[in-house]
Amino acid sequence: MTNKITIIGTGAGDFDQLSIGSYRKLQSAGRVYARTIDHPVIRELIEEGLDIHGFDHVYEENESFEHTYRAIVDELWDEASKGSLVYTVPGHPMMAEATVQLLLNESKGKGIHVEVAGGQSFLDALFTAVRIDPIEGCQILDATRFMREEVQVRNHLIFVQVYDQFTASNVKLTLMELLPDDYEVTVLQAAGSKDERVVSVPLFELDRTVEVNNLTAVYVPPVQEETILYRDFSWLRNVVATLRGPEGCPWDKKQTHESLKKYLLEESYEVIEAIDSGDVDHLAEELGDVLLQVMLHAQIGEDDGMFSVDDVIYYLNEKLIRRHPHVFGEEKAHTAEEVAGLWNSVKQKEKGSTPSKLDGITKGLTGLMRASELQKAAAKVGFDWDEPEPIWEKVKEELNEFHEAVKHETFGSKEEELGDLLFAIVNLARYYKIDPEVAVHRTNHKFEKRFQYIEKRVLENNELIDAMSLEALDHYWEEAKSKGIK
Repeated sequence: MTNKITIIGTGAGDFDQLSIGSYRKLQSAGRVYARTIDHPVIRELIEEGLDIHGFDHVYEENESFEHTYRAIVDELWDEASKGSLVYTVPGHPMMAEATVQLLLNESKGKGIHVEVAGGQSFLDALFTAVRIDPIEGCQILDATRFMREEVQVRNHLIFVQVYDQFTASNVKLTLMELLPDDYEVTVLQAAGSKDERVVSVPLFELDRTVEVNNLTAVYVPPVQEETILYRDFSWLRNVVATLRGPEGCPWDKKQTHESLKKYLLEESYEVIEAIDSGDVDHLAEELGDVLLQVMLHAQIGEDDGMFSVDDVIYYLNEKLIRRHPHVFGEEKAHTAEEVAGLWNSVKQKEKGSTPSKLDGITKGLTGLMRASELQKAAAKVGFDWDEPEPIWEKVKEELNEFHEAVKHETFGSKEEELGDLLFAIVNLARYYKIDPEVAVHRTNHKFEKRFQYIEKRVLENNELIDAMSLEALDHYWEEAKSKGIK
């Protein structure tokens, strides 16, 4: 005869929540195990003389709930191999019980039958206590093993398994990233029992003023105030869709992928400027502007029935995982150089045979950036100078050729020679590990600040800038330099 584990739920708290059938099974069982002895029903059964083996000590012996549950289940399998037994859990076995799920999933492989005999869940009592209808949208999370990205603050939120202060603190700190510190939450103790206690506290006091135990749950009401949702990605998606919708903004509605190209470049440069300024709040704001461009392109794709932001995220995740086999696969890489080698190997497999070392360099880069990337690609096969002197000579050569073209050649020749000069300067910058795009950006910023200083000084002296000589303006320029304006 196959050995069996019968799982019985002991209800939310009171002894009278235990069905007569479950009570008889417990009384007639040869061996009874309880996930925790710390439960009113279990304590009363022990007082009646029932011998119950608890797993409370396992919680103290393990560092995580995952290890604890694993240890409990392993011991149950070991004991069940010796003969059938009854295993009790608080509430209902199918409600927030990781050990029960492990037993059900592994039973076939163990050759031991697992039977769920039922029990009363605390949820009905909880819904009544906080007066909510779960059909409006309710999310139930295990406080011992949830992640922030799972939390949907627009739903009724119920955290179960709030065993101790540490778990309550983890719930609090996660929610404080999504909600105001003083957002009101409700703590429920032994819902549905004679000892039921319902206390509402501001979020920041969740782990301070309320005592918690294994019969504790936390209820978080859904967010009603729109500004609290401003951190929510789905809210951003709705905002952008509204801007592009029938009643949206005329400017946003008429944009195309083509018309938005210049704005993506502008916003990217403003991010660089924010990085240079060292102002992290400004950087966060400017990164938001870049994200807006991504969202607009994604919404245009969705409006046209071509793709959505979900596809954008899918392709990004798929590419990151595929191109990082040393993180998500079996490959090994311990240095940045080894990572670069893996990256190039993966990219080559993606494209098949690569006819040119220059393939894959984005054509949409700015001129200086693309020149730098082309030179880097050529350098990988040795087409590069090892010393700076030949590069300096090349810059001088190109400067002379541009000078001659200005005097004698056509506009096309002048343009070509100037391009050669800039290309040579990029090569020089690359040798000295200077990003030419960043360098010219810094110079642009410096020029802007110094010219604005000139305008300010002209205004202070009641002068007209259009009527001033270059020498007079240059005087203010030197004044700006002496003041360290950059």
